[in-house]
Formats: sequence, C-alpha cells, structure tokens
Amino acid sequence: MSLDRRTLIKGAAVASLLPALGAAPFRSARAQAANTIRIGVLNDQSGLYRDLSGPGSTQAVRLAVQESGIAQRGVTVEVVQADHQNRPDVGSTVVRQWIDRDGIDVVVDVPTSSVALAVNTLVRERNKVYLNSGAATSDLTGSACSPNTIHWTYDTWMLAQSTGGAMVRAGGKSWFFITADYAFGHALERDTSNFVRSQGGEILGAVRTPFPGTTDFSSFLQQAQRSRAQVIGLANAGGDTINSIKQASEFRITRGGRTKLAGLLVFVTDVHALGLEVAQGLVLSETFYWDLNDKTRALTQRLGAMPGGVRPSMVQAGCYASVLHYMKAVGDMGVAAAKASGIEAVTRMKAMPTSDDAFGEGTIRADGRKLHPCYLFEVKQPSESSGAWDYYKLLGTTDAANAFRPITDGACTMPRA
Repeated sequence: MSLDRRTLIKGAAVASLLPALGAAPFRSARAQAANTIRIGVLNDQSGLYRDLSGPGSTQAVRLAVQESGIAQRGVTVEVVQADHQNRPDVGSTVVRQWIDRDGIDVVVDVPTSSVALAVNTLVRERNKVYLNSGAATSDLTGSACSPNTIHWTYDTWMLAQSTGGAMVRAGGKSWFFITADYAFGHALERDTSNFVRSQGGEILGAVRTPFPGTTDFSSFLQQAQRSRAQVIGLANAGGDTINSIKQASEFRITRGGRTKLAGLLVFVTDVHALGLEVAQGLVLSETFYWDLNDKTRALTQRLGAMPGGVRPSMVQAGCYASVLHYMKAVGDMGVAAAKASGIEAVTRMKAMPTSDDAFGEGTIRADGRKLHPCYLFEVKQPSESSGAWDYYKLLGTTDAANAFRPITDGACTMPRA
C-alpha cells in the first residue's frame, strides 16, 4: 500500500493561530479533524491498468478538489492512494484499514470489478461513500446496488449496447468470446451475449483466460478462429486487450475480412500502446475523449502532464468529475453531515444536477447510475491522424437517456423515487 503521496488542502492556517495553552492544541486538532474530508484513491498502481487508472486517477482527484473551491469554505481535504494489485483480498484489507483506522470518508476509482464488488459491500456496511469510475460490472447498479455507491463512467451494459450493437449492425451475427476470468469479464460477456441474441445473433462459444497473469493469447485466438465465428469478442481490458489485439494481428486472425475483432473495452491508452498501424479500424466506445470538444481539451490542459506521458482516460476523467460533484454536495450539506452518513451524502449528490468539463451536464439515477452520453469511435488510419494522441473519429452518439440500462431492467431493490 502506497500512502506516500498525500495532499493537504487547507482552508485556513489553523496551526499558526493556536494560543499557547496546554489543552488548546488538542481541541484545535479535533476541530480540524472534524472539518477534514479524507479521500482514498484505490486502483492498480503498477499492473495492467496503471496507465488508464493508477497515479493519473489520483492526479485527477487532486485537480477536482482544487477546482471545487472547498478550501475557500475552510474545509481541509486529504487525498491518499493505494495499490489493490487487482486482488479483492488486498483491496478489502486496504479499505477496511482506511475506514476503521484512518478515517477515510470516500473511496474513489477501483478498477477490477471483483475488487469493486468487495469494496462496495464494505463501504455500505460502514456507511461511507464509494465513487466508482474504473470498474465496469453493471451489477453495481443491478443486483449489487448500494445507497452508498455511485457508478460514474461506463459499464458493461453500455459497452454491450454500443460496441456490440455496432458490430451486429455491421453483419457480425455469430460470436466467440475470449473472456478474462473474473467478475468484469463475466459481466461483459453476459451483457454482450444477451444483446447479440436479442438482435438475432448467436454465441458459438467462449474461453476463459486466467486473470491476472495471462500474456500469451495465441491458443485462445486460434480456438476462437476454429469456431468460424464472424466476431471474436474480447471481454477483457488494459494489457490483456493490447496483447490479444497484437497477437491476433501477428497470427493474421482477421486476414481476409471474414473474422472481425470486437474490443469491447478499449481505452485511448490501449490505442497508444498498440499504435495506429495495428489499431486502425477498431470500433470502440468511450464516454470521454480528451480531444472531443473545447471543454475536454481544456480539462486535459489543466490536468497537465499525466504519469507516463499519456492523455487522460475516461476512468481518470470519471475520478475528476465524481469527486468534483461530491465536493459540491459537501459544500451544500456541510462537512459534519457529509462525514456522518455516506448515504445522506450520496442522496444529496443524486438530488443535484451534475456539470463538469469531462462529461458535460448530467444526472444521477436512484440506483446510483450516473447518466451522460456514450460515443462510438473508430480508430483512425495513420494517414488520417495529425499527430500523437489524435486517434479517434466519431461515428455516433447515444444520448444520456439511452446510453445505459433502464432502471427497471437492473434488478436493483433500492427505492426508485
């Protein structure tokens, strides 16, 4: 666990004003603690998801705190980060210590759906706040929905409808899945399979790949090719998706055009790692792209140099936007009330319209699903790109009302009023 990068944003220089009395420093320290919000950014700091999440998410959170203006209200915010190593047991241990020992009020990000589901349960038990950006499983607003959780950026249902739908409309009626063997991969395969079948398609098979640790996908790709499916659906992410696409290119899996690859979750950092020669023509879905409009470009500039020299991903943008909105709720309801009840803080967030440079205007549904548009992109050919990170051309937009699963279909048992 890495807690070395700690940000203290102080609304007042309390220490310099303390009277020289024995009990006063203790009373002032208690008062300062009561007026402090503590945020824990939990993600993959060193593995497959580092570039799309990792330290860049912490950087985005710090910018949100700064731009919220909460310091001008006399509120102190502390931001810490930790590496969950893509393991639910590690993530649970970190969050339990954060809440029980360190007084963390909010947990942010948490890519890797198996870790996210474990964190979701812990945060609910202790009545804190969980702002999910990195995990994709749609169960967070379905069977595992919680009054303490907001699912901000994207989810497996959205990806299935947008990317999967585009592939089916293009004629890809038969599918074979290469699926990361954990909660995210299972949910993405499930949601995409349901959508393909609903459109008259068929699923010819699937293979589960160990996560983490798989680097050689050649045998899985050849098994998919032998199925003679028109579409090989990659229900994985990050480094696994990069390796799958590279090896499919090396083995000429898509040669001749009969078989198509569907990268069901592809980030701009993945495209950068692949290069346009390999990635050109990929169709993918994102809810944020750094070069989408003037506001996204301005946010990218304010974020400054990201770790690893990458452009911000939609996960990092979601960390920025969710924390910015949380800070608005804290300013509205007061620090004491926000710290006292995570449910009340999330309820206040749901009652307020959202607005930020990453996603524009939006709302948060009763089941915790943040609503905003989804964009379908195609990766440019090298000749179409003006330079580094100019990777996408926009194919279509799904509006906020239709981008995510209807609340009535999600099996969430929370009240919908």
